[in-house]
Amino acid sequence: MKDSGNITLTPKKKSSFHPLGRPDKKMTRLVLELVRPYHGWLIIVFSAMLLETAMSIAAPWPLKIILDNVVGKHTLPEFLTWLRDFSFGEKTLALAGVAAAATVLIAVIGAIAGYIDNYYTESVAQYVANDLRQRLYHHLHRLSLRYYDTHQIGNLLSTITSDVATIQSFASTTLLSILIDSLTIFGMVGVMLYLNFDFALVAVGVTPFLLLFVARFKTAVKKATHEVRIHQSDILAVVQQGLESIRSVKAFGRQEMEEDRLREASMETVQAALKARRVKSLLSPIVSITVSLCVAFVLWRGAGLILSDAMTIGALTVFLSYLTKFFKPVQDLAKMTNVIAQAAVGMERIQTILDADTIVPQKPDAIAPGKLLGEIVFDHVAFAYDPASPVLRDINLTIKPGQRIGICGPTGGGKSTVVSLIPRYYDPTSGRVIIDGLDVTDYKIDLLREQIGFVLQETVLFAGSIRDNIAYGRPGATPKEIIEAARMANAHEFILQMPHGYDSIVGERGLTLSGGQRQRIGIARAIVRNSPILILDEPTAALDTESEKLVMEALERLMKGRTVITIAHRLSTIRNADKILVLKGGLIAEEGSHDELIMLNEIYAGLYHIQSGTTSFSQI
Repeated sequence: MKDSGNITLTPKKKSSFHPLGRPDKKMTRLVLELVRPYHGWLIIVFSAMLLETAMSIAAPWPLKIILDNVVGKHTLPEFLTWLRDFSFGEKTLALAGVAAAATVLIAVIGAIAGYIDNYYTESVAQYVANDLRQRLYHHLHRLSLRYYDTHQIGNLLSTITSDVATIQSFASTTLLSILIDSLTIFGMVGVMLYLNFDFALVAVGVTPFLLLFVARFKTAVKKATHEVRIHQSDILAVVQQGLESIRSVKAFGRQEMEEDRLREASMETVQAALKARRVKSLLSPIVSITVSLCVAFVLWRGAGLILSDAMTIGALTVFLSYLTKFFKPVQDLAKMTNVIAQAAVGMERIQTILDADTIVPQKPDAIAPGKLLGEIVFDHVAFAYDPASPVLRDINLTIKPGQRIGICGPTGGGKSTVVSLIPRYYDPTSGRVIIDGLDVTDYKIDLLREQIGFVLQETVLFAGSIRDNIAYGRPGATPKEIIEAARMANAHEFILQMPHGYDSIVGERGLTLSGGQRQRIGIARAIVRNSPILILDEPTAALDTESEKLVMEALERLMKGRTVITIAHRLSTIRNADKILVLKGGLIAEEGSHDELIMLNEIYAGLYHIQSGTTSFSQI
């Protein structure tokens, strides 16, 4: 049964999300919602980052003490004079020992802090990724089927797996590094200003220009990365479609065609990736050269200051260490532009899915339908996927509880659309669908659909046991109810002949079973659901005569006491229906019992005579 929602997809605005730039408000809100449950862990992470930053700032000072106060002739800075008393002398090996011990202590404390922030950051990233996957999957299950008519499943799978993994990696590694480096900058600026005000101004003055250059450059990188991700998704879509249709591929001998499709998609990815690499490769060298010029200036000027006793060797060493670390975030940004761009693109793709507005709306005061009787009324119902091409035009129909209705007619007449309005796969453009006296929009959607059973043209089984697949219709069904449903569906005997009976595992989509066996399991699934309304969409269209007989026997048991609507091209399926509707051009062209429509000698009669081979007929 094909479904198409009646809610228009809203064009997406171009996102401006960037981890270091001005983020999109929706994405910022999404990130905050995702991390809010883990705020306690984030406090631990931030505390560990502060400690790790402090140790990073302190790391060069033991070397300065060795160079200036043990080997050299300088006195200790005022804030370190306590070491003189602690080490029993200013120029002794004891002071060197204290400096050496301090080096180890700083490293140990920094390592512990680093372990803590890495562990908890990874924990937050893992749980956030899990929550994000669940949120995406939850949203996808609530989208109208129209969304899937216009989106490739492979692309959606790519977003749930690859894009979420990219964001997880960014959050657990790249973002952590950027945050630590950013915290380190503020501490180092103060220390550099203390060591040499002029040198510090050189570093601080160059940084804004570098950041501006990176910010301008990242637009091109992000665009190139976006193209790569699109082509990567295309690869997944091609592979998925080819493998899902492997039987058809082999049947028609089209292996080479499918391989060519993958080769074309793969080469497009290669070309896009090389183009992106050309853009990305320019950034890091430019930043590195700029940083090296700053370092060269400090070395040259620092040497002159040391010779004039205006600066110590240790102070220059510490300053150069800080200068390198000061520019490290900019250098890291240059190197991590690819990762940052991938995370930004991933967030955009995720946000695009979450923003998809094709969910059939539910009223705030919607009610539970209870046990429905099954009276269905179509009141001047019209529907159009495209306003210029209406599919249904002013459908008026009353179906009484327990009545069996057959729907037939030429292809494209609106048969599947009519029955899709009942469970609210989409809503009418105009008019109302009424069940038991209430508009279907007054019911809670999930509870309404629980009152409707389906047997489709092709029953899709899920990887798992036969028992689980029957119970899919009603997960709370008891083993006794499952077996009884299988008996009524003429499935019990062939199930017992399987290696493990009801616990036998079926392959993906149930392709290890015959079409007739799958249909009977589908009927058992509908029986165990025990819904008052039943929709049958071409349930025997793809079956051989023997399988059709078994399925029709099972359907007869299933239909007892229910309101049944059957879509059929094979008219033998609906010959005994209480009322048969012939849809043509979105209108009910004919209505009546089989005998009445044969006597009418128009569209239905023509279809019947063609199928039965009794005469040729052209009034179709």
